[in-house]
Amino acid sequence: MSNPFTAAWSEQGHLICLGRWEISYQGRPLEIPQPKAEEDMGTYGIYSFLYPDDPEFAEGLNEDDWVLENIDWLSDLFIENDIPIDEQHARWFYQAVNGSDWRCGSCGGCT
Repeated sequence: MSNPFTAAWSEQGHLICLGRWEISYQGRPLEIPQPKAEEDMGTYGIYSFLYPDDPEFAEGLNEDDWVLENIDWLSDLFIENDIPIDEQHARWFYQAVNGSDWRCGSCGGCT
């Protein structure tokens, strides 16, 4: 089965910090709770504008640690939206948001 979640951050470029998460499950939009809806998700990546390939600038939690750290609000979200509460769905959620995650300053603007 392929990932049933899709995730995108609504803004790019120098307006990245003004965006919000647009996440859906099997095509149904999810309402992400505040303040998570308007913040980075804290997933692992290199978010440096100047050094996008330098692992020295990597930050965030890897998949296992992120799932453990976020399981409370993620479980609530899954219950509210009839999404199975299991490890695979939590991992799919992480993988979906990780591809669009960001950090303040990752656009090269203010830091």
